[in-house]
Amino acid sequence: MSIDHVGHRQRVKNKFLKSDPESYEDYELLELLLFHVVPRRDVKPLAKKLLRSFGSIKALIACDVCNLLEVEGANTSMYIMFALIKELSRRMIIDKEVKKENILGAWSAVVDYLKSHMGNNSIEQFRILFLNKKNVLIADEVQTWGTIDQTAIYPREVIRKSLFYGAGALILVHNHPSGNPKPSKADIELTKIIVKACAPFDISVHDHVIIGGNKIFSFKSNLLL
Repeated sequence: MSIDHVGHRQRVKNKFLKSDPESYEDYELLELLLFHVVPRRDVKPLAKKLLRSFGSIKALIACDVCNLLEVEGANTSMYIMFALIKELSRRMIIDKEVKKENILGAWSAVVDYLKSHMGNNSIEQFRILFLNKKNVLIADEVQTWGTIDQTAIYPREVIRKSLFYGAGALILVHNHPSGNPKPSKADIELTKIIVKACAPFDISVHDHVIIGGNKIFSFKSNLLL
């Protein structure tokens, strides 16, 4: 790295220490992050290129490794950093907003949480929120990752995990990478099968939520549950 780049990075860091982070543009914050994974180049152009390619910080942090590496100058260390940020923010949100006495009483926070962590996924993901009889969150687990437009979930595995956690209720969640949250016939049929499988074990299915970008479809709100 040239002396000029070393000096520039130090000046940027010193400025940040004396400034309000909220006053920074997205590319400026991203530039600071990239210092840690791109050691020997000016990363401001790369920061701007990444934001142009993905459209927003949110989409960038949620990107998969293959899409990221299509951008010239990106590397796997960068992906690991973004994935860590995403997971840490997920845990912060779930600790602060979702772990309530009754998760149904914090529904708007739950929806924001799900949108944040599934809305920009380019591959379909099926996750389950496991609740106890008082609707307190026990666990939030991704069950399967699918292809670009589908994932496989097996009712027997849903029951096995529910019994493992001692869950009394479930909220099913999956995303549509297309951005359209409307359920398919297969989504509706799968939901019916899971509800039927859970009934003998006295496990309720409160909802099945489909995330499509920044939009959601709730089976319960649309009278499909």
